[in-house]
Amino acid sequence: EWRAWPVEQRLSHALIKGLTKNIVRDVEECRQLYPRALDVIEGPLMDGMDMVGDLFGKGKMFLPQVVKSARVMKMAVNHLEPFIQEEKAAGESSSKGKILLATVKGDVHDIGKSIVGVVLGCNGYEVIDIGVMVPATEILEAAKTEQVDMIGLSGLITPSLQEMRFVATIMEERGFSVPLLIGGATTSAIHTAVKIAPHYSGPVIHVKDASLAVGVAANIMGENRGAFFAANEEKHRQEQEKQAGRTREDLFLPLETVRENRLMLDFESYTPPAPKHPGIHTFENIPISVLLPYIDWRFFFISWEMGGDWPRLLDDPDKGPEARKLLADAQAMLGTLEQEGVLSTAGAVGIFCASGEGDDIVLYKDEERAEVLARIPTLRQQKRKNNTPWYLALSDYVAPLQSGKKDYLGMMAVTAGRGMETLVNAYKESGDDYSSLLVKTLGDRLAEAMAEYLHEKIRKELWGFAPDEAFTPGELHRVLYRGIRPAPGYPPCPDHTEKDLIFTLLPMEQLGMSLTESRMMLPAASVSAYVMSNPEAKYFSVGKVTRAQVEDYAARKNIPFEEAEKWLASILTY
Repeated sequence: EWRAWPVEQRLSHALIKGLTKNIVRDVEECRQLYPRALDVIEGPLMDGMDMVGDLFGKGKMFLPQVVKSARVMKMAVNHLEPFIQEEKAAGESSSKGKILLATVKGDVHDIGKSIVGVVLGCNGYEVIDIGVMVPATEILEAAKTEQVDMIGLSGLITPSLQEMRFVATIMEERGFSVPLLIGGATTSAIHTAVKIAPHYSGPVIHVKDASLAVGVAANIMGENRGAFFAANEEKHRQEQEKQAGRTREDLFLPLETVRENRLMLDFESYTPPAPKHPGIHTFENIPISVLLPYIDWRFFFISWEMGGDWPRLLDDPDKGPEARKLLADAQAMLGTLEQEGVLSTAGAVGIFCASGEGDDIVLYKDEERAEVLARIPTLRQQKRKNNTPWYLALSDYVAPLQSGKKDYLGMMAVTAGRGMETLVNAYKESGDDYSSLLVKTLGDRLAEAMAEYLHEKIRKELWGFAPDEAFTPGELHRVLYRGIRPAPGYPPCPDHTEKDLIFTLLPMEQLGMSLTESRMMLPAASVSAYVMSNPEAKYFSVGKVTRAQVEDYAARKNIPFEEAEKWLASILTY
């Protein structure tokens, strides 16, 4: 029985297993044995966390366990803090290094940043997390005030890539030299090397995921940092050479050529379905129990860095036991959220008269189709293909007006995040990072589940073009249904500003949803998308586009060329 072990071993065991039950009692017992409270942190507690970090680095512990370990560590430190203050030893911490973390201006997602902060904190680094939507000047002022050893920037959406480059530029202007760490779902080694690193003479390091953060930080603070930085520079050079090869002009066809090779669907023999219930529909407070079957658990586990084939992941010899525990915790949390009613869902759907016109989708005010409501400019693939003659744009899937066929376009926006921030902050303030991250990751899954639920409702009832559809959740996640649900900011339509029209035409403000200046949706656990009914419609990626298409796109959107470049920065060939 581990409770009979010496107290130092009990502390290590509790940290590794994430056990909170006796931690305060054991920490107090240990404090009585050491000259100073700080010695307990620097000795047995850090010894235990070093073991956690070592096991995590070797793949013998997984992220949920590390976050639970951090919860135990916080409880221990919180108990010792008053004694440390009394001993006037608060400044004697043996931190391995100090890092400032921030999600950049315009971006509200911080799940990845929070995970990195927890992992680094577990490994003896002092973490200064200044939150989300932080302007460049505030990041650099905080870094200077705190005298940090490194700065970590996080972002989820493509406009954040531009903001990261801006931060790097300002760091250079102000004479900073500390390493700049880049992370987040849309970041990549090649983008960091090509678009960010050239703007800052200090080290710029891409951190792919939380499991690599400790190794990067250790190298930055280690004796061989010079060699590490040199190797990082060499990686940048290699990525820059790769990018030069990928964006050669001969790999991309002229805009006129790809338009001549657009997908020509047979709208003579195909008649688009008319919606049974056109117009705008709103939905609120869909119960979590209704959304539960629509959750795609694959992406929940990926967010916890436990990717694998679902549901076989649960029986994986290495990950399985912890995956089952995480699933049980998630299901228990969902039950609590529904029972206490602290999270609420909302969404809106609109089905509009539409036609395809070149690379635009035109919306009309009514069935007369005489008065234009709005235009949606789409982007067309330009990278040379060998396997198909067609170069796609979303407008190809909508019947042109001259076909004589009446077509339609759906729009939707949903959120599962109303009330989430309050709950997340409450868990954070109590030192429970695990529950805080659990709520955030479940919020994202519930938003996607809400989108899946409403999309099914559109197909079967509101638009009604697939009334007899009867897919299982797994079949829905494999996109076996008719049509597609492309989201602005993602590969088929990579411009985030196209969310503006969705939020203008649908009553999102009254449902508690809004957009940041970088077109991030608030609350964070939200989804917006178009809905297309054509049975030939398939998901695709626009890929890289040439300057000529950006110029054309800017003209069609009636915005300055520089603004179009900004929003399409991640897909430019130049």
